[in-house]
Order: sequence, then structure tokens, then C-alpha cells
Amino acid sequence: MTTTFPTDTPAATAAGPTTPTQLDALESEGVHVMREVAGEFERPVLLFSGGKDSIVMLHLARKAFWPAPVPFPVMHVDTGHNFPEVIAYRDRVVAALGLRLVVASVQQAIDDGRVTERPGASRNPLQTVPLLDAIAAHRFDAVFGGGRRDEEKARAKERMFSLRDEFGQWDPRRQRPELWDLYNGRHRPGEHVRVFPLSNWTELDVWRYVEREGIELPSIYFSHERDVFARDGMWLTAGTWGGPRPDETVERRRVRYRTVGDMSCTGAVDSVAADVADVIAEVAASRLTERGATRADDRASEAAMEDRKREGYF
Repeated sequence: MTTTFPTDTPAATAAGPTTPTQLDALESEGVHVMREVAGEFERPVLLFSGGKDSIVMLHLARKAFWPAPVPFPVMHVDTGHNFPEVIAYRDRVVAALGLRLVVASVQQAIDDGRVTERPGASRNPLQTVPLLDAIAAHRFDAVFGGGRRDEEKARAKERMFSLRDEFGQWDPRRQRPELWDLYNGRHRPGEHVRVFPLSNWTELDVWRYVEREGIELPSIYFSHERDVFARDGMWLTAGTWGGPRPDETVERRRVRYRTVGDMSCTGAVDSVAADVADVIAEVAASRLTERGATRADDRASEAAMEDRKREGYF
């Protein structure tokens, strides 16, 4: 599977029945949300990590404004512990589409004394401070995120337009009603709104849309051989960050990644799925969400994600 990104017209829906499909409805909703934000807010930004959800979100943004360019920058909150394949993909996409990339660096926040890194710990929890610093520095008032309600219970109850206070914090009790396609983006100075165009998508929807639209993804989403070690029921990458520990054994296995995050806490799954069709079949048979199966940072407690979101996390 190649990792190039098309620079021509976003793919039109393949010819087929005139009755709109589930993917048509989800795409239409996502495009509507993109245009709604562009019309209602002054300084939107799209979070773009090079993961599948942010790639689909960028594809929707391109469709929403085609043939004009995407009218807002993209931002990556960079832990410094990245999969090289994903960073290379991110840079190619940004260059090919002429996007403005804002990088919020966890390493810079550590160097500046804004956050403290614990030895051997994941940097994922440290992303909140550089994210909020970048939002404040660039005065972003709307931040597109790729969160989906099927991923995790805290995300399941969050609105598509999610108000954050002047400290970037989320209070579930302050959530606003969302009726039909009517979204309330009102906010006071210093506040901002997180916007989740993929809220109603599932992991399977994302992969079926990738197949339909011919969207290219980083190679780590497909089966490949990698040195890994077992920890807490997951296969983690053997490398500079996060392990292995002296009592952990490195194995060479055929795996793929269902989600992309910090290398130190993102697990791979055993897989022979070499293309999109294979992945769709694999996901359809799965009974665990990708975060539940492969993200160590979500296992810290039952409320780990909600606690982080209350502090300003994605």
C-alpha cells in the first residue's frame, strides 16, 4: 500500500443506486459541519496527526471547499515519540496540498518547564498543555478533532460542537442541546469550541469510506513485520521509547496498527490484513474498539479519557 496523497479533485462517489447510502449521509453531515464552522468562526484549525480519522477529516474539508483550498491550517500535537511512517506521510500531505502546518511540541513544553516528564512514562498525557498553548498563541476559536462516539464512553456523550472554557476545560454539565443539524458555536472571549465532524462514524464506516474514496493511508495500518514485545495484553513497538523492560522479550511478528498515537502506548494487533478490503473484514469481525484494544493510556482508570478531556485533551 502506497502512502502518496492525491492533489487533484477529491474522489466523487462511485456510480451506484440513487438512494443515498449511510456513507453518503455521514459525508454530507461532515461537509456541512466543515462549512458551518468556516462561516461561523474566525480562526478554525484542524488537528492532523496523519492517523486515519484525521486523514478522512481532511478529505471532508477538501470536499467542502473544493475547488478552493482548505481555508484553515492544520495542527499536529507532536509528542516526539512518533511512528516514522506517519510523520513522513504527514509531511508529504502538507507539502502536496500546500497546507499551513502548526506543530505544538511536547518536547518544547518539557524544555520550557511547562510540563514534567516522568521516567518511562508515555507522553500522551503531556499533550494537553502544548495543545492549549498553541490554541491560545494562535487565537484559534474552533478546533476540529477526529474523535468518534464509538471509540470510548467519554467521547460517546460529547456533543459535535463541544464548548471549552477559558482554561480549555470541558464540563459535561455545560453541554448544549443539538437538534437536527443546528449547531451552537457561541462562546465568550478566551473560550473555544471543539468540533467533531466524525462523531457519528464508526471505525467500520471510516474504513468503508477510505475504500470508496480511494484514500491512501500510512503503511502501518496494514500488515507488516515488526519487532514487538508483549505488555498488558498488547504488542508494543520495541524501540527507543517505552521499552522493552529487562523482563520483556522482543519478538518479530506480523502486525498492523488500528490507531496511531505515541509509540510508547499504542499497541499493534496480530494481522494478515494487507489491503483495505482485508482490514474491513477484520474490523467487521472485531468486538473491541481500536482504543479499547490498543491504547495503554486509556487503561489508567475507568474514567481516564474523561479526566483528560476535562483538563483540555482532545
